[in-house]
Amino acid sequence: MLIFIIIVVGIILGGCLFLNYYPALGGRVSKERLRNINLSNNFAKGKFVNQIPTSMEMSAKTMLSVLIEFIKGTPNGKPNKPIAMELLDPLLMQNNKPAQITWFGHSSFLLQINGIIVLLDPMLGKSPSPFPQWGGKRYSKHLPIDIEALPPIDIVLISHDHYDHLDYGSIMKLKDKVKQFFVPLGVGVHLERWGVAQEKIKEHDWWDEFEVEGLHLASTPARHFSGRSLNDRNATLWCSWVIIAQQTKIFFSGDSGYGPHFAEIGKKYGPFDLTLMECGQYDERWSAIHMLPEETVQAHLDVQGKIMIPIHWGAFTLALHAWTDPVERALKAAKERNVAIATPKIGEIVSIGSSEFPSSAWWR
Repeated sequence: MLIFIIIVVGIILGGCLFLNYYPALGGRVSKERLRNINLSNNFAKGKFVNQIPTSMEMSAKTMLSVLIEFIKGTPNGKPNKPIAMELLDPLLMQNNKPAQITWFGHSSFLLQINGIIVLLDPMLGKSPSPFPQWGGKRYSKHLPIDIEALPPIDIVLISHDHYDHLDYGSIMKLKDKVKQFFVPLGVGVHLERWGVAQEKIKEHDWWDEFEVEGLHLASTPARHFSGRSLNDRNATLWCSWVIIAQQTKIFFSGDSGYGPHFAEIGKKYGPFDLTLMECGQYDERWSAIHMLPEETVQAHLDVQGKIMIPIHWGAFTLALHAWTDPVERALKAAKERNVAIATPKIGEIVSIGSSEFPSSAWWR
């Protein structure tokens, strides 16, 4: 009995030490930070909340069925051959073209606008997991450009703290290249734990607006949740981002279920020359926090977008649909609604504001 007790106590202590000291899990919101967070209209009863009721609860039966489906796998759940990709020449980032953007897969983008370089949700690692050696791997074995070859980054925008958007390994490699990180409320604790200087981190609530490097930025609502560990669900905020230059407007959805916030954003900031809209890793059982592709097209219309790039697909398998379903369903819905969709390959440069944009079905 004594040995059993010792083993149990050891497991508990080991778990506590792991949760507190394993760096990839991120930091914990301090009491001082919590005082500021409490001022947010989006914070209630110790947690951040969505604009409208958003249930993420599933019955034990449903959770079991999801687990069994994940274990069985999905037909065409991953590419059966190397996916198309274009390599990014570092010299192309040393120009002053007005606006161009490059997709790195999933929700990661490199934006060049008015001589400023912006990274959006730079998950540039091999696996969206706290244990990248064991987690599901990136479809492509490499990126369009190595992190080490990237030039200095003026701005990094983070939408929320999930592993497929905020990656410990990527931040560790990027942090000395970046002038400024802009994140939702609370997310700065992760960056600080990973050695990013406090003065380089700015946290924002929904509808905050500010100027930086000649750009007008706004942190806008999303319908989602947050958390990196067992006991930090919704301890930090999630958001979408509006990026406005002199002649260009871009909307980045982050992760979101469909909701009235898209129309609100469109009314306040639209129309947008380009929208980067989540359309993958969905399921009817969690559609409140991840849009279905048909809803993605409607959200693009709600924010008054001109051209849409479907995102949150093409890099990882995090749901039970075929890996090409998101873009195929989005294209079908877009055709029915007369919506223009750009489908760049990973690493392919898209000129923003041009009437010509990539539209090949490279994944087929």
